[in-house]
Amino acid sequence: MPKGSCLCGAVTIEVEGELAPPDACHCSQCRRQSGHVWASTDVPEERLTITGGDNITWYQASEKVRRGFCKTCGSYLFWDPIHHPRTAVAMGAFDAPTGTQLESHIYVADKGDYYDIGDGLPQNQQ
Repeated sequence: MPKGSCLCGAVTIEVEGELAPPDACHCSQCRRQSGHVWASTDVPEERLTITGGDNITWYQASEKVRRGFCKTCGSYLFWDPIHHPRTAVAMGAFDAPTGTQLESHIYVADKGDYYDIGDGLPQNQQ
C-alpha cells in the first residue's frame, strides 16, 4: 500500500492498490505553486485515505479546481478537481518505492524557459 506524508508529517496519505502512472505538469499555476514542475498521480477518492485533514489548507485556484497543502509546513500535496471522484496526489509526498514511473508531460506550452524536457516521454501541449 503506497504511503506518504507532508514534510512535517502532520498530513499522511495511504492509497489502496497500485499508483497510476503519474504525469508532470508544466502549467504556470503548478510551476508557481510548486516552485518548478509538479508530478502527480490520480487517485480515486474511495482508494485514498488522508489522516490529519484538519492540517490541510485549500486554495481555490479556479472555479473547477482547488489545491491542498499542509498549513504547518507548506507542502503542496493535492490538486482536487471539484465534483470529480478523484484527487491528484503529489508524487513527492510518497515514500519509496512508489512502484510507478512518469508517463507523460502536460501543459508543456507553458513550461519555463530555463529547462528542457529530454526524457523522451510524450509531451502534450495542453
